[in-house]
Amino acid sequence: MIFTELSIGAVVALICGLDRTAAFQIMISRPIVAAPLVAWLLGDISAGLEIGLMVELLWLARLPVGAAIPPDDTQVSIAGTVLAVSLGRALGQSGLEYQLLCLLIAIPLGKFGQFFDRYARQYNGSKVALSDVYLEAGNFRGMEQLHRLGICCFSLAALGTYLVIICGGLLIIPILAPLLIPSIGETAQWLRLDLPLVGIAVLLGTANVSRSLTLFGASFGMAFLLMWLV
Repeated sequence: MIFTELSIGAVVALICGLDRTAAFQIMISRPIVAAPLVAWLLGDISAGLEIGLMVELLWLARLPVGAAIPPDDTQVSIAGTVLAVSLGRALGQSGLEYQLLCLLIAIPLGKFGQFFDRYARQYNGSKVALSDVYLEAGNFRGMEQLHRLGICCFSLAALGTYLVIICGGLLIIPILAPLLIPSIGETAQWLRLDLPLVGIAVLLGTANVSRSLTLFGASFGMAFLLMWLV
């Protein structure tokens, strides 16, 4: 059963990973969408809403724009949700404390996403000279194959990040859950608030917009209201 749920998460990770930079660009890769989507497919949408909101606000200032390679918030939110729902059922764990534990383990493992993403971009960049050769030769079929190969590289990078987080979580969480969940339970509500506050602080520190405090204060208030409603 858990293998089926992990496979569903892998499919969502693959599609959302492509939406992140390589294709579609319809914003389903944002944590606030991707995490509830996979949680809905796994039958516990509330866990996805919790994790998606926290990751979305934590890394709201780190967007994959241009050559920037930010932390892979998409795969962190998806894999963290899959661990919270699927592994939680297997371990008999649930609730905010367990969701926070899954997220706190998924965040550092998500750093591998930058490595995979950087490798995919370097590999695709190395094919630019070959594409010039194809264009000069009028080999449009070869150009199409290069485009497909580039998309495959990004999809493999997304899947690789997802698998690293899932495999790491499957190994670490069953060991740490009995030890850390009681401690996390005492500070769960504060931790739930700290992650969005860190993201807002970074966002305000880098913003160069008039009335930024008002704008982001209103945004944070709306997000916090959503968290309270969930």
